[in-house]
Amino acid sequence: MPHPSSSLMFSSLIFYFTLLILPFASAHFAAWHKGMYCLNGTTPGLDDQDTSSIANPLFNLTKDDWWFHHIDGCDQFPPADGDFLELPANGEFTVELAVNRAFTTLAFDGTRTGVFGDGQNYTNGLGGVDCISSLNIHTQNQSMASGTAFAISYQSELADVTPENLVVFTTLYHTPWERLATYQVPNLPACPPNGCICAWGWVPNGCGEPNISMQGFRCKVTGIPGTAALAPAVPPAWCEDAPGNCTTGARQMIYWNQLDGNNIFVSGNDARGFPKSPAYNSVLGFAEGAQHDIFLTTPNLPRVNHAQVKSQIAR
Repeated sequence: MPHPSSSLMFSSLIFYFTLLILPFASAHFAAWHKGMYCLNGTTPGLDDQDTSSIANPLFNLTKDDWWFHHIDGCDQFPPADGDFLELPANGEFTVELAVNRAFTTLAFDGTRTGVFGDGQNYTNGLGGVDCISSLNIHTQNQSMASGTAFAISYQSELADVTPENLVVFTTLYHTPWERLATYQVPNLPACPPNGCICAWGWVPNGCGEPNISMQGFRCKVTGIPGTAALAPAVPPAWCEDAPGNCTTGARQMIYWNQLDGNNIFVSGNDARGFPKSPAYNSVLGFAEGAQHDIFLTTPNLPRVNHAQVKSQIAR
């Protein structure tokens, strides 16, 4: 018969372990904007300013369930008529990365916002050797944040979107981190009269459950749109250790660790010695910022800022 103190110690260890893993299994991030699906939550007729449904992670699900967050019905709650995520061609746009609508300017008159997506400012700093858990950001520090991306489909109905017509058009390295996140837009062509469908995605790199995020938006291209159509999207490929293996051109979002519908498989360790995790950064050959190689023909590209390019390479 085990000694009572041994049983108590074992129970304490189980409790401590549960505290460690629970945040990673239940909390996540989303990109908040009035043009998003599921802004008001998933209760018909209720404007829930404290919702986090769309921020729930997606892991080990069928494609019917993870595709645009169907598992909790988020794909059934489109934005209000006339609300779009506006994408200025050759410009930029800003969204709020947060764990809950309450911590954005879209709820409670913005009174609960902070520098970070949980309403806090962390004036003493955020980051360290271990995984950050007070804000479940799935990283040790900003430099190790895996990156996020937006994709666009030139379909006006979510039901018509496929992995092949949903093209990643911009990435932002070292996110999610702070609440405000600004993304660059390439020379996108105009959307159909009823707009396009966009999606935001994130794949955490370690520090918890290896899940994905995928959420929908109604979006439209503004400014002076380009004329070149987007090429069909192909799956990305791991190429950290072999740049020649990178998939180039129009690429799909990352669909990983689900029961079906996956488009990438990895094994072994990355260059840092950690288990490989696909991400919207250089490990899959995604350049940071607007993706200028996604078109069927080469559009007129903006002038290259060589100083900015050197700065990015030096990171």
